[in-house]
Amino acid sequence: MRSLRDKLRETAPRHQQEKKQQAVDCFLKEIKTPVSEFLLPDKISGKSLSIMLGGEWQDVCKEDILFLDTETTGLSHGAGTVAFLVGVGYFDGEWFIVRQYLMRDYDEEAFLLNHVLGHLAGKKHLCTFNGASFDMPLLDSRFTMQRMRNTYAHQHIDLLHVARRVWKMRLKSCRLSRLEEMVLGIVREDDLPGALVPERYFQYLKTKDFSLLDDILEHNGQDIISLAHLLHRLCVLHDAPLTAGKQEDIFSLGRVYEKRGLSEGARVCYRAADEGSLSALARARIAETYRKEGNTEMAACEYDRMIACRQGGIGPLVAMAKICEHKRRDIPAAIEYTQKAIVLAAERESADMPALQKRFERLMKKARKE
Repeated sequence: MRSLRDKLRETAPRHQQEKKQQAVDCFLKEIKTPVSEFLLPDKISGKSLSIMLGGEWQDVCKEDILFLDTETTGLSHGAGTVAFLVGVGYFDGEWFIVRQYLMRDYDEEAFLLNHVLGHLAGKKHLCTFNGASFDMPLLDSRFTMQRMRNTYAHQHIDLLHVARRVWKMRLKSCRLSRLEEMVLGIVREDDLPGALVPERYFQYLKTKDFSLLDDILEHNGQDIISLAHLLHRLCVLHDAPLTAGKQEDIFSLGRVYEKRGLSEGARVCYRAADEGSLSALARARIAETYRKEGNTEMAACEYDRMIACRQGGIGPLVAMAKICEHKRRDIPAAIEYTQKAIVLAAERESADMPALQKRFERLMKKARKE
């Protein structure tokens, strides 16, 4: 005969009858790709990295780099946002290994973060796509919430900002999937858009249907692999910018070289891009690099070329007026260039007209005193 305790147990709500099993680890998926499928050299040039990222870089061994990407429950850094999936990739001998740590429920977060900390501690360099602004601050906040010490320190290679400097002029959008298609020649089929990832994960939490996560795991795994390919492509371009092929990209790499103070390398890029719609921009940058170096006469040659070709609007005329006034001490020539600028500004109904008239009046006063 059943006891009263047995009868009470049978009538209790089901969630009270079944005690949840305590989590012992998070879910792990591993992907191994032959290293022969990657072109990244064993040592990445510190010179290329310095041009790409600024600062002083030494040569970097590819096996010292940890590639990392997260999938999260939202796009904010609020306390309710968590990284439910973290993928890491690294070169190990003959393989490029991707390990994906996924929390099947919130009680597995500590296990996921512990694994990620172990990988971070084992590498000298970190490579992400927008990780400096999003992935790492989010992970740091989750480490803090779980009372974990995040004492790692890396030289961070964030490819988003590097990619924007090179390809934004031509591609406009520099999303990773866009770069895969237009730069790497990788076309994803039936890829889950990143905006739908949080919703899909919440569906999984309600239904516990693990198949809902298959697309997310595939999406994240491809992101990690693409990071390694993209790093190689960017290193090649910063080492040999003329191999970019597209004029917009070569011009953009010239801007990078100019930003790093490598004026001669910048001019090589600008001269290669001095055709068609980019000609005026390229010549203006060449002139500006000479001006910054204090080479006034070479800058003047470039400005005069632009004026002869009617390029750059009033900019080259004003630049020559300044050179004539302040460097050559030739006030009549400065007045002549300013008058030409005023005529052009009037034709184009330019908002610069008041400033040009003020310059003209000042130069005339200066001429009368001489």
